[in-house]
Amino acid sequence: MHRTVSTAQKPLAASTAERPASPPLRSVAATPSRSTRLFLALWPGPRAREALAAASDAWRWPPGSARVAPERLHLTLHFLGSIEIERVGLVQAGVAVPFRGFELVLDRAGVWPHGIAVLLARSTPPALARLHRDLGAALAALGVPLEARPWQPHVTLARRAPGARPPAALPVLRWRVRGYALVESRLGSNGGYRVLQRYG
Repeated sequence: MHRTVSTAQKPLAASTAERPASPPLRSVAATPSRSTRLFLALWPGPRAREALAAASDAWRWPPGSARVAPERLHLTLHFLGSIEIERVGLVQAGVAVPFRGFELVLDRAGVWPHGIAVLLARSTPPALARLHRDLGAALAALGVPLEARPWQPHVTLARRAPGARPPAALPVLRWRVRGYALVESRLGSNGGYRVLQRYG
């Protein structure tokens, strides 16, 4: 019998930006002075993040596993790659799409090739599939290339973790999603994630 972990997020600030007509947006080779790496994600609120961290703690991790820090846990919607700094504002406006809240039930666990440990949903909520599709269309309109590989919504808990084992009685994590975010991924010794804008 599954245990249910209920999570809820506080409503995120709604974006009032309207999508302007614009020239195509180019992805460029990453250079610190001219570009930054961006992605779109479901970004957990405090209660959802706490539940995700607790789920990660319940696994058995082999030595050398690279666990994702609690403050970095998220579900990627689209990876944009390196975007010119002067176009970031255009992206922020262009990825504002209609959004309706939904519940995401993470009730599966797995270890993918190369030791990537993940939480997944047995079924993708229609609202999540629609959000992914609408954001893809918005990025295409901006001229941002989309990833060719199929999208499977998941939360990465660890990398380099072959042999990791989830708990036998996997808790069912219910995440009430109230928005999404545009996030900057910074590399190097001062790297990390920075939320540029929230939508929803």
